[in-house]
Amino acid sequence: MVILVVGCGRVGAELAYRLERRGHQVTVVDQVASAFERLHPEFRGRTVEGEVLSREVLQRAGIERADGLAAVTNSDSINAALVHVARGQYHVSNCVVRNYDPRCMPLHEAFGAQVVSSSIWGAQRIEELLHGSVGRCVFSAGNGEVEIYELPVPESWDGRRVREVLPESGCLAAALTRAGRAVIPERETALASGDVLLLIATRERIEDLRKRLPKPRQEEGERCSS
Repeated sequence: MVILVVGCGRVGAELAYRLERRGHQVTVVDQVASAFERLHPEFRGRTVEGEVLSREVLQRAGIERADGLAAVTNSDSINAALVHVARGQYHVSNCVVRNYDPRCMPLHEAFGAQVVSSSIWGAQRIEELLHGSVGRCVFSAGNGEVEIYELPVPESWDGRRVREVLPESGCLAAALTRAGRAVIPERETALASGDVLLLIATRERIEDLRKRLPKPRQEEGERCSS
């Protein structure tokens, strides 16, 4: 694929190198020449310096034959404008935009582009780690609206059916692993302590589920002495 990466900050430089390693033809665009110094020493793609919203610069970068475009500058307004131009004028349908400020998310959503918000996603991950939640997130879709969780089945669920322990909506059991063998569980599947459930859920439903789980035992050394 021919891919344009617009913005050569830390995200853009890393993205360009990873895409090139996958065999894509990558061109990086930035308005500051020194920004290209962030690129990996083994990067062999093209670099184009100039105003990133300039028609001449985008055409020089090869936007007319691009299969995809990543708008990853540190300006939400520029990223939104880039996607609008790429999709509207050059018919580049595969566009991904970086959301820098969470307050600007509606701006990107209005253009219908695929959005990656490192601020929102990062805050959610840190919140989970600090919260010490039961159930480990193994995959996040979009910006964390829907996630896949790995949940060991507690002793209190032994013998109970899937439908009895999961919320009626917003949470699906995608897989169940028992003794190293995985199956797709039904609503009537009986659970056993030691099973591992793979759940697809919204953050709201997984939090509801966590509230119903037994609290992890606190180690003796961690207990406060009275």
